[in-house]
Amino acid sequence: MLVSGRQHVTPRRSENLSPAFPARASWGTAAKLRAWQQQALDRYLETQPRDFLAVATPGAGKTTFALRVAAELLDRRVVQRITVVCPTEHLKTQWAEAAHRAGIRLDPTFRNSHGSHSRSYDGVAVTYAQIATRPALHRARTEAARTLVILDEIHHGGDALSWGDAIREAFEPATRRLSLTGTPFRSDDAPIPFVSYEPDPRDAAGALRSRADHSYGYADALRDRVVRPVIFLSYSGEMRWRTRSGDELSARLGEAMTRDMAAQAWRTALDPGGQWIPAVLAAADQRLTQVRRAVPDAGGLVIATDQSAARAYAALLRGISGEVPEVVVSDDATSSQRIEDFTGSDRRWMVAVRMVSEGVDIPRLAVGVYATSTSTPLFFAQAVGRFVRARSRGETASIFLPSVPGLLALAGELELERDHVLGAPARAEDDWSPEDDELAAANRAEKASNALEGTAFQALDAQATFDRVLFDAQEFGTAAEVGSEHEQGFLDLPGLLEPEEVTHALRARQARQLAGQRRVATVTEVATHRELTALRKELHSLVGAWARRTGQPHGVVHADLRARCGGPEVATASAEQVQARIATLRNWFVGRR
Repeated sequence: MLVSGRQHVTPRRSENLSPAFPARASWGTAAKLRAWQQQALDRYLETQPRDFLAVATPGAGKTTFALRVAAELLDRRVVQRITVVCPTEHLKTQWAEAAHRAGIRLDPTFRNSHGSHSRSYDGVAVTYAQIATRPALHRARTEAARTLVILDEIHHGGDALSWGDAIREAFEPATRRLSLTGTPFRSDDAPIPFVSYEPDPRDAAGALRSRADHSYGYADALRDRVVRPVIFLSYSGEMRWRTRSGDELSARLGEAMTRDMAAQAWRTALDPGGQWIPAVLAAADQRLTQVRRAVPDAGGLVIATDQSAARAYAALLRGISGEVPEVVVSDDATSSQRIEDFTGSDRRWMVAVRMVSEGVDIPRLAVGVYATSTSTPLFFAQAVGRFVRARSRGETASIFLPSVPGLLALAGELELERDHVLGAPARAEDDWSPEDDELAAANRAEKASNALEGTAFQALDAQATFDRVLFDAQEFGTAAEVGSEHEQGFLDLPGLLEPEEVTHALRARQARQLAGQRRVATVTEVATHRELTALRKELHSLVGAWARRTGQPHGVVHADLRARCGGPEVATASAEQVQARIATLRNWFVGRR
């Protein structure tokens, strides 16, 4: 039957549904609910709370759940209008389109200057920034009719004191408030509006922990096959840079070092003028090609730190893949349309800054490159969430990372559930954590300049080395040269594999790699350790110079040398083999290739 223009669907009980039902639920369009959604709806309708917090991992279907709640409350005349509050302008449009498919009419074009929305709509979709600008207006709108407020990614309500105050002022009189988030944790003590906190029994100091009315974590969703498993491929390498004082420093990415050196080594790796990022982009594109053999429309996303880096990465990808990537930056008025066009196409790559780290839904994304220096758990979880929506069985996500200890730790803790804690003990000033002061910046609009501009920092050289693979809290593989047979074994994993098949395949590749290293280790080295180190350093320098001259990726040059001269990758080659490659490179430079 039809009620108020909306089709009423009698809810099905959760015990009759597969946990992952339906198998291919598009954003906000599921006609029937997954098991967790039905369980949450049952609890909501049974308790009829004024405030309800649903915590569900990205890709699990929070939007579908919220719209079903909205439809039920509208049909039962509990509320008369809907207000959806979300972080970005693009998400307003996504919410409106999803609501339309669910039979609810939301106006995503509403502006504060309008005062009230058209009667042809059931409500509006607005941003947190709009509420903060004129909270009194939105309070008046809320008081004018019985209103359900859906607060999408509610943790943003604590981004600033003024935002939290504005949200409370605007929606305190709401009849119902439904808060949604996939990442309720924050690194500060800013309370999240309309979220309940209770004493943490694990904390003797009396810290308060956020309490969800229904939780559905990544581990739950992975078990139910609602989300994809994620394979993390990490890359290390030698970095060299010049400091503000003019000193030249070098370090291997991922090794223990001071906080400042770690940040500078990481920044050197992400420099578009070096060899690290081109090598990683080439590896990611190769992985995408492999995935597309089984999933023809699979796409890739590079998350960059700023606009200038994003455009530089896009230029590199164009040379690598032969296709012009989509570039999305927040100050482009056409960004939402660009994302929509990319979502519905079969194009290979999108390069974007922070605006696609949260909420934006592109289900076909299967390969990602984390090429940003932002490292808070909140931002990392949001970024990974762009790749985990499952469309069919066997799909996996592959994300390429720099070998930064903080990031690797977050990758290994992907299934860990984190609540927001108030009153947690403060860290000592010298206790380095990647979460220190980045949270507030993680989802703000990006700027074209680099975040460290003005420090007189200069990246000099960045070489990439395959480091390891992380999957299901386990590590596979050991260091290998870019372009080596060992790296290729991990890049060429089939595009469709069940989680247990992924583990089996990774173990098999690791066993082959270790067996090859044992064979090489039996060869007697004539040169001393120092002599061999010097030869390898000379070879890396010549390879870097040749790569800059020809525009070839660093790994391609190494592979070409191995094909011509024979022998294993540089890390396990003998002195004679390294000398042969050096001689070959010198011949190339004098035109005798």
